[in-house]
Amino acid sequence: MNEKQLQTSGRRVFLLRLGRKFVQYAFVIIVALTINFSLPRLAPGDPLSFVIGSETANELTPEKRQRIEKELGLDGTVLEQYGRFMGGAVQFDLGISTKFGKPVTSVLGERMPWTLIVVLPALVLSPLIGIILGAYAAWNRGKKRDVGLLAAILTLESMPAFWVGMILIAVFGVTLGWLPTFGAAPMFKTDNWSYVMDVIRHLILPVATITIASAGTNFLLTRSSMLDTLGQDYMMMAEAKGVRKSGIIYKHALRNALLPVYTHVTMSLGILVSGAVVVETVFSYPGIGSLLFESVIARDYALMQGVFLMITIGVILANLLADLTYPLVDPRARIRKPVEGSV
Repeated sequence: MNEKQLQTSGRRVFLLRLGRKFVQYAFVIIVALTINFSLPRLAPGDPLSFVIGSETANELTPEKRQRIEKELGLDGTVLEQYGRFMGGAVQFDLGISTKFGKPVTSVLGERMPWTLIVVLPALVLSPLIGIILGAYAAWNRGKKRDVGLLAAILTLESMPAFWVGMILIAVFGVTLGWLPTFGAAPMFKTDNWSYVMDVIRHLILPVATITIASAGTNFLLTRSSMLDTLGQDYMMMAEAKGVRKSGIIYKHALRNALLPVYTHVTMSLGILVSGAVVVETVFSYPGIGSLLFESVIARDYALMQGVFLMITIGVILANLLADLTYPLVDPRARIRKPVEGSV
């Protein structure tokens, strides 16, 4: 086979694998939508009672009950309801929120930016802090610095996110009075400096809470992977050749140790969105997490379905991102060109 044929064959294999990935993730989305659809119908009793409450449902007249069932998509047979639900999901029509009185997609679109400006900084800070401290602890294995860092990280890792948030509120919000303890500054209202600072001040405690709650996993992964890498023969050879300490840590050990950390970080993009539920509730932050809590309290089933679906899609997209970009980080995962003469 010539070079052109080898490249063509390699592209075909890549596109085939990419197509298989998309089919797999499309199947997962269909399963998630089906579970979302099935929740009220699998619950004991009448699905309408599950959505609006049994007492309210029992007091409805037949005419009102029929009207509400039609508004909520609970009229017709189960297969008809399922067809309407899946058709609406394909068209990004998730129904009307009973709490807010407008389309679910509109409510999600208003809340999503708030969650992103909290999750994205945490997604950068958490691995950055965890990787730096994990590499430092691994290089000083067995020393007081390593033991102290490990004890501190394990202590923080054992604390629930809501507890971390409450401690930060008590210290920096109540005792010191440095930062606001709840809510958020209005988004996109003005562009003056005082407004920017107000937004940042409202972000500090939620971002710090998510970062502290998730940095421990990155630290432990980096430390464990670094220890395994530092014990390899080529690392001992580099040290014997007189390579500087910084070169051994960052150019050799850390680059190889980052592979499992990278996988965790990419998958955390979806996990952090769901993890923000607790943090946003603690700080009364107007994001997707607090929206899920509000929809549960209000029994707004259409909105609950929308939030769960958004979280599911976030996790799936994060997995897809990890699958597509991992070969860029680890050359061993790249698709190899077929060897000339091979079958």
